Amino acid sequence: MSSSGLLWSCASQESKPALLLLRKALVWPHPGAGQAFMLLWVSVLVLAPVSGKSEAAPKPVISLHPPWTVAFRGETVTLTCNVFHFHAPEKIKRFLWYLGRRRLRETPGNTLEVRDSGQYGCQTQDSLPSDQVSLTFSSENLILQAPPFVFEGDSVVLRCRANAEITLDAMTLHRRGEVLSVSDDSSDFRIEQASLKDNGDYHCSGFKNGCCSYSSNMVNIEVQELFPRPVLTASLSPTVSGKSVTLTCKTQLPPLRSDVKLWFRFFKDDQVLHLGSESFLKIPTLTTRSRDPPYYWCEAQRGSSGVCKQSQKSQLHVQIPVSRPVLTLSPHGASVPEGHTVTLTCKAESGSFPILYQFLREEVVIQKMEPTRGVKSVMSLRAEHSGNYYCTADNGLGAQRSLPVYLTVTVPVSRPILTIRRPRSQVVEGDVVELYCGAWKGSPPILYRFYHEDNALGSSRVYNRRGASFKLPLSAEHSGKYACEADNGLGAWRSETVSLDVKVPASRPVLTVRTPRAQAVEGDVVELHCEAQRGSPPILYRFYHEENALGSSRVHSRGGASFKLPLSAEHSGKYACEADNGLGAWRSETVSLDVKVPASRPVLTVRTPRAQAVEGDVVELRCEAQRGSPPILYRFYHEENALGSSRVHSRGGASFKLPLSAEHSGKYACEADNGLGARRSETVSLNVTVPASRPVLTVRTPRAQAVEGDVVELRCEAQRGSPPILYQFYREDVPLESSSAPSGGGTSFYLSLTTEHSGNYSCEADNGLGAQRSEVVPLSVIVPASHPTLTLRVPGAQAKVGDMVELHCEAQRGSPPIWYWFYHEDVPLGNSSAPSGGGASLNLSLTAEHSGNYSCEADNGLGARRSEAVPLSMSGLTGSRSGPIATGVTGGLFSTLGFGVVALLLYCWLPRKAGGRLTSDPSRSPSDSDVREPVYHNAPAWLELQPVYSNVNPKGGEVVYSEVRRIPQGSKPAANSDSVLGLLRTHPPSHGQAASHRPSDPPGSSVIYSQVKVACPSAYVAPQS
Repeated sequence: MSSSGLLWSCASQESKPALLLLRKALVWPHPGAGQAFMLLWVSVLVLAPVSGKSEAAPKPVISLHPPWTVAFRGETVTLTCNVFHFHAPEKIKRFLWYLGRRRLRETPGNTLEVRDSGQYGCQTQDSLPSDQVSLTFSSENLILQAPPFVFEGDSVVLRCRANAEITLDAMTLHRRGEVLSVSDDSSDFRIEQASLKDNGDYHCSGFKNGCCSYSSNMVNIEVQELFPRPVLTASLSPTVSGKSVTLTCKTQLPPLRSDVKLWFRFFKDDQVLHLGSESFLKIPTLTTRSRDPPYYWCEAQRGSSGVCKQSQKSQLHVQIPVSRPVLTLSPHGASVPEGHTVTLTCKAESGSFPILYQFLREEVVIQKMEPTRGVKSVMSLRAEHSGNYYCTADNGLGAQRSLPVYLTVTVPVSRPILTIRRPRSQVVEGDVVELYCGAWKGSPPILYRFYHEDNALGSSRVYNRRGASFKLPLSAEHSGKYACEADNGLGAWRSETVSLDVKVPASRPVLTVRTPRAQAVEGDVVELHCEAQRGSPPILYRFYHEENALGSSRVHSRGGASFKLPLSAEHSGKYACEADNGLGAWRSETVSLDVKVPASRPVLTVRTPRAQAVEGDVVELRCEAQRGSPPILYRFYHEENALGSSRVHSRGGASFKLPLSAEHSGKYACEADNGLGARRSETVSLNVTVPASRPVLTVRTPRAQAVEGDVVELRCEAQRGSPPILYQFYREDVPLESSSAPSGGGTSFYLSLTTEHSGNYSCEADNGLGAQRSEVVPLSVIVPASHPTLTLRVPGAQAKVGDMVELHCEAQRGSPPIWYWFYHEDVPLGNSSAPSGGGASLNLSLTAEHSGNYSCEADNGLGARRSEAVPLSMSGLTGSRSGPIATGVTGGLFSTLGFGVVALLLYCWLPRKAGGRLTSDPSRSPSDSDVREPVYHNAPAWLELQPVYSNVNPKGGEVVYSEVRRIPQGSKPAANSDSVLGLLRTHPPSHGQAASHRPSDPPGSSVIYSQVKVACPSAYVAPQS
C-alpha cells in the first residue's frame, strides 16, 4: 500500500535514531579458493539497546481447559503442555508434570486432568521447566474465574460463578475495592482491549433478594506484553532486473498468541511506504554514497485498532554475515579417559567483527565466550561427559552452527547400589520384586550380575547409564541377602548386601467345633478350634458367630488357637474363624451349631373378638413358649379335657380356634413339649356370656278385668341370657321403669292403675350383648261409673200438668258403655245406654201423679251408682183424680198418641232437612237445650203436669214406643200407687245389663198399642252393648 492509502500511526514515541548497517552483496575472493566467489547477504542490525545475548533454550507453556485458574471442588481442569521447539513434535516421547517442586507423573501425551489445587508445571526431555500455573479448586459458594494469561489488546472474560445450590439475583465486579460493573442477567464481565491500566486485584460479589450476599476469591490480573517493540532489518536480494533491499519488521508474538494477526507499516522519513499483513517490504537498491541517508522505521499493530508499537528509526550500512564455524578437538581422537583435559577450538573463516562464540554439548550451552574480533575462540574442559559437541558463531547478522563432533569419555565403573523395588512395604509370597542395580559412574556398556546368598540369579548388559533390573517372583525360599555386581571391563565392583524377608500369607483356616455330647444342649461348654496349615507367624485368630466377633487369640507358633464357649439358646447358628498374619485375613468355612433348648413354661392367651366372650363367637387359644428348640408339640385343655394339639416347626407358638357355647365357660391350659420335658401353662378362666333371649311380658291383674285403682304386676323374663340382665318396661314405647336381675331370671314392676294406664305395654331385656324387646301386651283399664247427676228440665218457670219434662242423667266418670235407669219414687221409668260415654235423657209428659222424688242410676258393670233424689212438684192440682178425670185422661192419651205419631214423622224429616239431631243424640248435653226453658235440679216440690207421656229412646233405636198399657183404676203400679194413668214404656233390646233392670209389668194392665216402628231408622244410631 502506498502513502496515499489508509494512513494511521502508533502514538508518537520519541526515540533516539539507531544506526542500521546495510551490507551489499559483494564478491570477495576466498583465500585459497582460486576463482571461487562467496555471496554475502546484507542484513540489518539494530545498534540501539540490544542485549547481545543469544536466545535461551525454549520453555513449554501450559494452557488450561476450561481457561480458568479457579474452579469448584469436584470439577476437572485439563492441562496442556504446549511445546514450541525447532525439533519435530514426534521426537518428544514423554512429558513430565510437577505439582510445586514435587514430580507428579510422566505422561506420553501433552495433557493431564487435575482436580487438586496447587502450582503446576511441565517439562519435556529436551526443554526447560515451564513457568508454573496456579490452580485453585474452591469449596466456597461464589468464585471469580479468570484466564491464567492476559495480553495487551485481549478481550478478557471474568466469570462470576455461584455453585449449583445458589441462585443469585445480581452480581457485581470490583477492582481494587471499587465497583466496576453490576449485572442481574449475566455472570460474565468483559474487559475490552486489555492494557496495563487494567492491572490489579479483582473480585465479585453476589446478592440474593431477601436472603444473603456472597463474596468471591481475589484474582490478580497482570496484562503481559503482546509483542515486543519491532526491530527493522534489511537484506539485499537478487532479482531479475537487478538488486533490491528487503526491509523486515521483526517482532515476536508469545506462543499462546501465535494466532494473532499483525499489521505492518513501513516508513521512510515520515512517509508511509507500505501497509499490510506482510512483515517485509522490498525497496530499490540502496547506495552507501549518500551523505544524508534516509531514516527507516516500521510499526506493528494488532488488527486495525489494537496494540501498536513502533521500531527505532535506523539508517542502512553494509555488514558481512559470519560464515559457518568449524569445531576441532585436541588431543585428536574419539576417546578420552575421564579427567583428562580437552581443548575445543571454534573458528569462522569470515564475517564482520565482533563475533560471539558459544560451545555446546547435546543442545546445552557449556560455555559462552566474550565477543571477539578474532576469527576463532578456544576453551578447555575436563573430560567427564561423552556426547556430541558443537559451536556457534554470531556477529548479529545470523548465527551459524558448526558440524557436531562426538567425544567419548571412558569412565571406570563405580560401586553399584542394589535397590529392591517391592509392590508393598512388606513383600509377600507371590509378589514380584524388581532388583535394580545401578552404578552412578562408568562408561557403557556395563555388565550387571545379580546374586542371592552368593548364588547367581541372572545378568544384564546395559549400553547407557540407566542401570539394570531383574524381576523375581517370590516364594518362601527367597528370604535372605541379595547383592549385585557392575563391570565395564575396567574393573568389577560388588554392591552392599540387601536383606529380604518374604512373608507367607496365612492359608484358609479350618474350624472344628468340639462338643461334650452328640447333641449340643443349652448349658454345655463347647471348644472352637481354628488352625491355618500355612502362614508366617504370628497369626491372629478371630472367632465369629453369625458375623459377630466372639474373641481372638494371637499365636506365635504353629498349632492354631481355641476358644471355649458356654452355650445358651442364642448360640445356635453358623460359626467361622479367621486367620490373619497382616498379609490378608482368610475366613474358614462356616460350621453350623444347633443348640437345643428345653421348652419353657408356655403362656396361654385367649383372644376374643370383643372384650367379653359371647356365645357363638370363635375364640383363639394361643399357646407360646418363649424359649425352646423347635419342633414343639402344643396341646390344649379345657378343665383337663384335651381339645386338640399342634406341632410347630418354628418359633411363634400354636393356635386353636374354638366356637363358643355356654358350656365352654371354665378354665383352660396348654402344654409345650419338644422332647426335652413337657411344661404346662397357668390356667386361664373364660366366662362365656349368653345374649339375652326375647323376653316375655306378663300382666298379672287381681281380676279378669283391670279396673282403675287395681295394682297390676308387669312381669318381664328372658328364658336365656347371662346375668346381670337389665329389664326396661315401656308403655306406648315410653320408658316406665327399669330393673336389674343380677342373678338372672325375670323382674316385676307394680303399677297402680289409673285411666291413663290403658295402652300397649312391652319390656326389653339387655345384658350388654344386644337388647331384646318383648311382644306388645295391650291393657285396658276400666273405670267404675261415678255417682250420676239427675237434671230435670221443664218448659216454664213452674212445672204443671201437661208439660213435657226432660230427665237427664249423667255420670262424669266411668268406662262406657253405661246404662242409665230413671226412677220415680224408686219405680223404674225407663233406661237408656250410652255406648260411648256421656249421659242419657228421658222425656216425660207430666200428670198429677208425677209429683214426687226422681232419681237415676248409672251402671257400667262395675257396680251401679244412684244419684241423689230430685223432687218435682206441680201447681194447679184440685178435686178428685178419678171418674171423669180418667175418661179425660184416656181421651187425652189417644190424642197424645196421634200427636206423637205426627211428632215422630217431623222428628225423622227435620234432621234430614236441616241437618239437626235427635233428642236422644248422645252428643246432646244440658247445655244444648233452650236457655228459656227452666231447669229444675233437686226441686223441693212436685210439679203438676199434663197427662201426656212421651219416652224417647236416648240412642235412637228402631222402636220408639214399645208398649202402651192401660192400668185399671182399681190397680196401682208397684212403684206409684197414686197413678191412675196408663204407662207408656220403652223396652230397649233385651240383652246386656239393661235386661236385668227391666221393671215388671203392672198387674191388670192391658196393652193399648204394641209397637211403633221408627219411620226413618237411618237417622238413629243403634244402641251399643
